[in-house]
Amino acid sequence: MEYFKNKTLNKNIPIPLYYQLKEILLEYIKEYHKDEELPIPTEKELSEHFQISRPTVRQAINELVVEGYLYRKKAKGTFVSKPKIRQDFLLILDSFENEMKKKGLKPSTKLLNIEVTRSDEKVSKALNIPLGSEVVKLTRLRFANDEPIVLVVTYLPHDKCKGIMDKDLEKESMYDILEKDFGYNIARATRTLESIVAGEYEAKLLDIKKGAPIQYFESVAYLTDNTPIEYSLAKYRGDRNKFSFELKREGRF
Repeated sequence: MEYFKNKTLNKNIPIPLYYQLKEILLEYIKEYHKDEELPIPTEKELSEHFQISRPTVRQAINELVVEGYLYRKKAKGTFVSKPKIRQDFLLILDSFENEMKKKGLKPSTKLLNIEVTRSDEKVSKALNIPLGSEVVKLTRLRFANDEPIVLVVTYLPHDKCKGIMDKDLEKESMYDILEKDFGYNIARATRTLESIVAGEYEAKLLDIKKGAPIQYFESVAYLTDNTPIEYSLAKYRGDRNKFSFELKREGRF
């Protein structure tokens, strides 16, 4: 339980408690995923530590089992699954708004939550900031022609983006705000893609069935001096998205 010692759930935001716990467990899994037989704490331990009911804990764990991050051993407990195989690819970096407009679609955004919080190990590593640094966390639901397409959780270093909470994040592009209002030049991004299935929370927001396929992107955007400026976790509904990648043979271009 040492990893969870300083982890808490926020009961004052409109994000379900089971989903907040699920995110914490997912961070734990990704931090220690090299240990195939690594067990997670029991339902009782998690329930007592986070002061939530065992059914709430069970819902978070069940979704991670369905998504393939955890597996159960009879009479032994729940363990972290083997890590998924990584596939590298090249992407063209652009904002969601521009991507949709290029396809002739009308983009829109609903801001579900925004808060200043403290960075955990995963966020600190991605943004190259000290553990416990202040970060702005945004949860947004994005639409194309009024249809929900992607659920995005974004982290920004607070000291580099002070005042961003005063911006209209439903109407303005995040990249436009960072570049035009804060003077940053976003040069590149790294993105990791994996396939998962929708939990209850994602299914409700994306208007899909629980267990439906989702494409999950984990991205870090960098400035021209290689400073990380944005860390995002995006969940695209699988029935309404496909992704095209451009690959080049090394040394041929």
